[in-house]
Amino acid sequence: MNAANFQHESERGREGSGGGEAHAAQVASLFREHNRALIAFLSSRLDSTAEAQEVAQEAYVRLLRLEHPEQVGFLRAYLFRIASNLAVDRLRARSVRADAAEDELFEEWLDTPVPERRALAVDQLRLVREALRELPRKTSAAFVMHAIEGRGFDAIARTMKLSERMVRYHVARAMAHCRARLDAQEKT
Repeated sequence: MNAANFQHESERGREGSGGGEAHAAQVASLFREHNRALIAFLSSRLDSTAEAQEVAQEAYVRLLRLEHPEQVGFLRAYLFRIASNLAVDRLRARSVRADAAEDELFEEWLDTPVPERRALAVDQLRLVREALRELPRKTSAAFVMHAIEGRGFDAIARTMKLSERMVRYHVARAMAHCRARLDAQEKT
């Protein structure tokens, strides 16, 4: 939220709340003095500056639209509490969307009869093994340690004496290669 947007929202807030111009001035002061801290606070929780800015904007709007702002003792603390609650809501919604997407991925798999699923899985595993043999040893080893053994990038980097960035590169390269082989098999 920039200063022009904030001015527009504070004018709307004055029209809709009983707090009047004094409350809007207090919120404007909070914006000037604490907006950077609020964005940093939210960014650390949401891992996204864009989402942090959206949540901060919503928090300011809610603060401006308070019906009885005089009942709030510390507006800064209340602003951060509103923002924190909105961030938690955002994270919950993100989690629900991720779970729903994951469920959709497995729906088709679960609808397939068990013997067919097993045959499909065996065939896919064979293709992945072949694809990994086509890759350089470091690339396939990094992929196996990460995807099969469940090791983190930092642990793999120490084991292989590579940078974490290189490990990520090798794993991504292997995943892309395996995915391409699986996709090619599905088309035939």
